[in-house]
Amino acid sequence: MTEKKVYTFEDLRNIISKLRSPEGCSWDRVQTHASLCPCMIEEAYEAVDGIRILTESGQTGALKEELGDVLLQVLFHCQIAEENQEFTLEEVIDQVSAKMVHRHPHVFPDEHGELIPKEQVDWEALKKEEKPVCTPEEEIDAIPHSLPALIRTAKVLKKMERYYGTGKDFEESAACAESLLCAFVDRKDERDDQEELLGELLLSIVNLGRKKGLNSEQALIRALERCIRYFS
Repeated sequence: MTEKKVYTFEDLRNIISKLRSPEGCSWDRVQTHASLCPCMIEEAYEAVDGIRILTESGQTGALKEELGDVLLQVLFHCQIAEENQEFTLEEVIDQVSAKMVHRHPHVFPDEHGELIPKEQVDWEALKKEEKPVCTPEEEIDAIPHSLPALIRTAKVLKKMERYYGTGKDFEESAACAESLLCAFVDRKDERDDQEELLGELLLSIVNLGRKKGLNSEQALIRALERCIRYFS
């Protein structure tokens, strides 16, 4: 009996390269960074669901498979980039490694062999050192627009509080949310106006969750799952 081959990281790189070659797959050959965007998003979500399955059941199969699909997407983009002479996989690895070392000066010593105490680390300052100086507006706009709405909202609100002081007071934010809820319940005018008011209400609720250190996206997902289980 032939022993089953155990594929390596380099094998996977070669497989993707072969698929992109003239002798490869017609679908794989025509893909671009842009055309693969839906795949990247879908695979990331499926990997997160694999974590849910592992947490709830202890079964590792789904997470292992989905992490493989995420890795495939990363290597696929790197292959396309190398073909276009944009960047290489090695450059991607080098950049993320350098970033992790730079952002953890309490773990990785500097050139003098010294560590910075964790309580003295300024995380925001470290992040800014890695990118060109930009205005608050540019920094806010740089938050990925493709993020789920609740996640992006929380990130934007955090930046707005940092730079403009908005949403800083919890009691004031709670009063605003309560006022918006009452107005939404009573509003009977045009649909567009009701939608705008609903958006403001959701934004204020996300801010309340953020002020309490809660993840609104996770809170809503878990509430939805409880609702589904209740009626199933």
